Amino acid sequence: MGTITRGFANLITANGPNAIADDTIVNADINASAGIVNSKLSGVGITEADSWRLTSNITATNGDITANLERDDTTGFGYLGTGMTQSSGVFTFPSTGIYQIVFYANWSITNENETYVSIQTTTNNSTYTQRAFIYASSTGNAHSKSSSNSCFFDVTSTTNCKVKFVTHSMNASCSLIGTTTSNDTCFTFIRLGDT
Repeated sequence: MGTITRGFANLITANGPNAIADDTIVNADINASAGIVNSKLSGVGITEADSWRLTSNITATNGDITANLERDDTTGFGYLGTGMTQSSGVFTFPSTGIYQIVFYANWSITNENETYVSIQTTTNNSTYTQRAFIYASSTGNAHSKSSSNSCFFDVTSTTNCKVKFVTHSMNASCSLIGTTTSNDTCFTFIRLGDT
C-alpha cells in the first residue's frame, strides 16, 4: 500500500494513528468551509438568460424597433435570473457582466430588394454604436429568409449600458416577421460572467 493510500486509510479507520476523533468536525466547520467555497464561486456560471420576440410584422419601416415586443411566453419557456426589461424597444440589463446578445431575424421579401437589421449598444445611455448587422435579399421572386448575428457586450453599468434593435432599407416588399406564438424574429440575452 502506498504512502497516500495508507494515510487515507488511517483517517477513516477509527484506531489509525491519524484518525479524526469523533465530534472533532462540527457543523460550524462545514458551514464556514462552504462559505469560503461559495465566495470563490460568486459570479461563476450563467446567472441570466432571457428571450424576447417580435409579436407582429414590421413592413416598410426604417428605425428603432419600439413596439410589439414580448418575453417568450410559449408553453415550456423559462428564463434564468431576473431577466431583461424594455421600454420603447430599449433593453435594460438586470446586472452588470459580459453578455452575449443574439438577434434572429426572419423576413418575407416579395420583390428584388436588400434589407438589414442591426444590434446597437450604448455605454452612456445616449450614443448608440452599431455592433452587428443581419442582411437579407431577394433577386426578384418571393423569398423567405432567416439569418442571425450576435455580439458580446461588457455591461459595466445597468443605468448607462443598453441595447436596441433597428431596421434598415425596408420597403413595402420587405416584412420582418413577428408572431405571439413562436420565436420567428427574436432576441436572446445570456450573461456569460463577471465584467
